[in-house]
Amino acid sequence: MRTVELPPGSSSSAALRLPEAVVFDVDGTLADTERDGHRIAFNDAFAAHRLDLAWDAERYGELLAITGGRRRVAAALRERGVEDADDLAARVHRTKTELFTEVVRRGGIGPRPGLPALVDDLRAHGVRLAVATTGRRAWVEPLLAHLIGEGTAEVVVCGDDVAALKPDPEAYRLALARLDVAAARTVAVEDSGPGLHAALAAGLATVVVTNDYTADHDLTGAAIVREAFDAPTPLTAAELGAALVRTPHVRAR
Repeated sequence: MRTVELPPGSSSSAALRLPEAVVFDVDGTLADTERDGHRIAFNDAFAAHRLDLAWDAERYGELLAITGGRRRVAAALRERGVEDADDLAARVHRTKTELFTEVVRRGGIGPRPGLPALVDDLRAHGVRLAVATTGRRAWVEPLLAHLIGEGTAEVVVCGDDVAALKPDPEAYRLALARLDVAAARTVAVEDSGPGLHAALAAGLATVVVTNDYTADHDLTGAAIVREAFDAPTPLTAAELGAALVRTPHVRAR
């Protein structure tokens, strides 16, 4: 476990523990991808498949309770009594992934404010970075290259890699296994209730940085809850380290 000295004049002279690794979620966490990214791509995919279906911002926010885009489409189709909803949802989702990937490759989605500074701080302190997301690798990897730099995350677990999506902890457990690091020395950064529950089930202290869609989620168990990476103060490696000692189930390990 690394430590970092507090600056002179701080209220304590003790060194703070730093996490050995930080595992980030992607959608809504690293970037505000949902409202004007995925949602628009879904609607374009519906049009491409000649479906009389379109999601406004409010309806899409409700559907985010269902993890995985293909599952959301299948649920919406079943509501309309569509036969073979799962097969059609898979085709629609492939089209949506292609459309969204084009947006990502054009650099149309930027990082949330304050994220680049946090990534720089973590790297400066030698903290390892990883990603655990339900998103598809086809668009996740180019998005990560744009947001945090290609190769910055040494482990990237995507929805393609797991059988069960969040809130199941499989993605986080696989990330920990590939990092070969203990959960008790690792912090997750999430934006939502389902993501938080997945991280906690994997034994991770979790920091939640909410967005407009997730501000009202049940975030019980989060070590830290914030509305932004850069406000009211910048989120730092030291604060992520403090999350380790604020999480009872981690301290008990």
